[in-house]
Amino acid sequence: MTITALVVDDEPLARRAIVRQLGNDTDIELLGECGDGASAVRAIRQHSPDLVFLDVQMPALTGVDVVAAIGVERMPAIVFVTAYEQYAVKAFEANAVDYLVKPFSRERFAETLSRAKSRLAERANRNEPSSARIMQALEALRQRDRYVERLAVRIGEHITFVGVDDIVWIKASGNVVLLHLADRVHELRETMSSLATRLDPRRFARIHRSAIINMRRVQAIHPWFNGHHVVTMDTGQKLRMSRYQHEAFLRLVSAREAKPDA
Repeated sequence: MTITALVVDDEPLARRAIVRQLGNDTDIELLGECGDGASAVRAIRQHSPDLVFLDVQMPALTGVDVVAAIGVERMPAIVFVTAYEQYAVKAFEANAVDYLVKPFSRERFAETLSRAKSRLAERANRNEPSSARIMQALEALRQRDRYVERLAVRIGEHITFVGVDDIVWIKASGNVVLLHLADRVHELRETMSSLATRLDPRRFARIHRSAIINMRRVQAIHPWFNGHHVVTMDTGQKLRMSRYQHEAFLRLVSAREAKPDA
């Protein structure tokens, strides 16, 4: 049985690696390559491939966006391709969705392709699409994608992007917030309450009405007085934690205890 395939990845090296491996399999007919989500949507609609190798993390239209644009019921079989990201991998594994983590070995690729072929055969024999598994995996990824990974800040006439992992702590200042990095501070025109809803609560905690901290950058937590605590960041900055932020305090302690070097 000949299987038609499409390769979608914004990284040329990753695309070439997949195409090269597919070229070694006589069952596969390669229909083409796409370097972005928009061209992927067009190619899927035009060629209706049996199998798509689909990069999850692409600018503009992500792999999740491509599936949404086509519709999960009309999508071909999918092998999701991702740079190592624990959350995505867990979502795929939990729902028995085929995936590749870049960079991958020939053995890992062969294993994934073999599994994809088996599922295609099952799908044809039973006429049962795997849409339920895909939907569940995508829903898990959408929950992750609710939270921002980069923030756009203005510097003079220019816009630059700050990765949230680079933020040590955030201070409220009226209707703006100050993003404290290890070596500089950026002003962002957004209220603290609005920004807090866009940050992943597994990574950021509001320890005071005017302070949010990156839990990965916490060095130590010390009791102070009257139920307050002082949080020391890895830059040496000391921040007072409100005595009312008990939940944040417990999360901080749990995060510290989970670290091997804590």
